[in-house]
Amino acid sequence: MLHAARKAGQIVLLALVASIVWDASASAQMREFTGLVDNVSEKKIIVDNRKGDKVSFNKLDETTVEGEKTKWEDIKKKDWVTVAWKFTDNPRKAYKVVVLPPREEEGEDVQ
Repeated sequence: MLHAARKAGQIVLLALVASIVWDASASAQMREFTGLVDNVSEKKIIVDNRKGDKVSFNKLDETTVEGEKTKWEDIKKKDWVTVAWKFTDNPRKAYKVVVLPPREEEGEDVQ
């Protein structure tokens, strides 16, 4: 009887540890959102993916800017960016913004 109770306790403990590890790894999953900057301010950026989705991200003290520009202040409307954020963020937070080279928009005629 004592052996069965000990075994059941070990199983419960193992399940608890596994769920904590699973939650920690899930919360750290980063997502990326790419699109055209619709609006940018000192504390927020709104990105339009040109498929009907406009998503806003809050700037953090540790937000990094890479790529064609390296400072938040240099990001302008109509820049192409990829924003890295965590799926669990509410509201969304911009951990990294990569400013991409300018690109042609779909459907534009090239002359």
